Amino acid sequence: MRVLIVVLGLCFTIPTFSQNYNFGKVSIEEVKEKTCSIDSTANAAYLYKYRKTYFEYEREQGFELKTEVHERIKIYNQEGLDYATKKMRLYQGSNGNREEVSTIKAYSYNLKDGKLIKLKLDKSGIFKTKANKYNNEVKFTMPDVKQGSVIEYKYEITSPFWSNVGEFIFQHDIPVKKLESIFEVPEYFSFKSNTKGYFMVKPAKESKRAKLLYKNEIPLSENAPMDPTIHYRTGEVEYKNEVFNYNLTDIGALKDEPYVNNINNYRSSVKYELSYTKFPNSTVEYYSTTWEDVVKTIYRSSNFGDELNKTSYFKKDIDNIVGSISDPQKRTALIFNYVKSHINWNGYYGYFVDEGVKKAYKEQTGNVADINLMLTAMLNYAGINAYPVLVSTRRNGVPLFPTREGYNYVVTYVKMPEMTFLLDATSKYSYPNLLPFRALNWQGRIIAEKGNSTLIDLYPNSISKDMVGMMVNLDENGTIKGKCRNTKTNHKALSFRRDFNRKGEDDFLDDLENKYGGMEISEFIVKNNADLAKPIIESFTFEKENQADIIGDKIYFSPLFYMRMSENPFKIENREFPVDFGYPYETKYRFTINLPDGYKVESLPKSEAFKMADDLGFFSYKISNDKEKVQVIVSSKINSSIIAPQYYEALKSYFSMIVKKETDQVVLTRI
Repeated sequence: MRVLIVVLGLCFTIPTFSQNYNFGKVSIEEVKEKTCSIDSTANAAYLYKYRKTYFEYEREQGFELKTEVHERIKIYNQEGLDYATKKMRLYQGSNGNREEVSTIKAYSYNLKDGKLIKLKLDKSGIFKTKANKYNNEVKFTMPDVKQGSVIEYKYEITSPFWSNVGEFIFQHDIPVKKLESIFEVPEYFSFKSNTKGYFMVKPAKESKRAKLLYKNEIPLSENAPMDPTIHYRTGEVEYKNEVFNYNLTDIGALKDEPYVNNINNYRSSVKYELSYTKFPNSTVEYYSTTWEDVVKTIYRSSNFGDELNKTSYFKKDIDNIVGSISDPQKRTALIFNYVKSHINWNGYYGYFVDEGVKKAYKEQTGNVADINLMLTAMLNYAGINAYPVLVSTRRNGVPLFPTREGYNYVVTYVKMPEMTFLLDATSKYSYPNLLPFRALNWQGRIIAEKGNSTLIDLYPNSISKDMVGMMVNLDENGTIKGKCRNTKTNHKALSFRRDFNRKGEDDFLDDLENKYGGMEISEFIVKNNADLAKPIIESFTFEKENQADIIGDKIYFSPLFYMRMSENPFKIENREFPVDFGYPYETKYRFTINLPDGYKVESLPKSEAFKMADDLGFFSYKISNDKEKVQVIVSSKINSSIIAPQYYEALKSYFSMIVKKETDQVVLTRI
């Protein structure tokens, strides 16, 4: 499915004072500024954002990647104070190589009695922690930041991983008044640029001459004198640097919206991907340039393809599990459930194994690749055609361009003559073709033998249902009491099982009561929380006050009470990127409401039904009155995981009609 690109609106303003972007040259006018000239609703804005990434040659290490950052931010209100904290993730490789940050300088600027006060960030306010196995985090919070402050900081990052140039981001969650980005690369490296997001940004290009100094050790013969002055040959080499300059002004913010799989998919940016290197007196070394190259590189890695061929560590156990079973579906189910129950996911993503499938099997814990490559190997050993599938999680974004960073996850694809399905053994509550929500992101790549690949849709076709039945007693004070029974299937059930089993009943119940505004719940029962073959059934007795308005002799209430949709999630006028629900779903309410003594129905909302174009959604509302009871049946369906932006106006209108219908009121009058 084609990813749609959004159009960025640029607003040009005339500055009212001469701007100085040199570090430390913040002006009184910048601190006095009350609102952003680009967007008066902005909580904060980048007054200046600078980044330069370049290569520097060190005699001992060779080329290293350097990135210089300078940012100046204006805080307009209390909500903008979040930008006073800066976090940097620094990658740490398995071989001990790691990124380092240095030369951090930072100041806060405020006005006091009309004078500009500059306060320096103390070194004791800079904290370095280990975020996870692969990343360190450096964090600092600017001192004395308040509404109206300007903050400014700069730092430098040195990285030995010169094949991985971080993404140049042009558009942020807040406006950017001026942005300068520079990428400077020696002629020995060939990079291709991948642009995504709003507007097509083209850099200004130029070439510069540069020099590097080298120092080579001279081999000595056995009889050569040990004279240290002749052990090395030094010299210099002149080479060409290609420079890409981006100079932008007045960039509007990209604001997140409901049901976006990852807003970064639509953020204006450029990613430089290494195609090949050609050093003097060396052959050309090619890197990823096509998806075929990417997939084959991954498949040939000892941390991927080789792991699929290892079977000795599980043979005996798998033979015991499926030895007497001939049905391939039963064999698959037994192996899948065995891996889910015996190997725990450690929370780490990745398509490469961590310390190998053998160790993960022995220690009963591993990352995504450990678990699902192990599952794939076990199924193949048992005579089931199974293949690994490369996936990019929703958090990682849609892999628009052929890069090895495009994927960060792997699941298993099973092919049988009568059916095909996807499996993910990292989730205890998943089952065939029911992947965890994190993996529902457009398409994955099935890797066959020798590294060939085909695409497969990751979104499910089956409807996830949430069916609620309630018997309600409404009293004359607007309090409701009754019993509720809730049945959930597919992803609705998966989500419930994950939360309920992780939190435990007491904490889950507390959260449920808080979710519904302090509702009192008793006789709480959950069935099938461990039986994945059956739907979740949740039942409880409840009491909740203030569910009706009493005006004189009349009572007004929505027959869906606290479960009605009271607000349209889609508010903006236009939307240029898809609405991503993750999976198709149906919500159905069947309520019977016993009226308070001494009251009768004066008026009911009108029963009606409507649907979206191309059968993307359907809504039905049926209500009736039988003496002392009101019965209502409401069904709302979304039949597609993804709604394309050309349907946004229809979707917005559809939800507006749902809100209107579900907030329509029954009117009772005293007899």
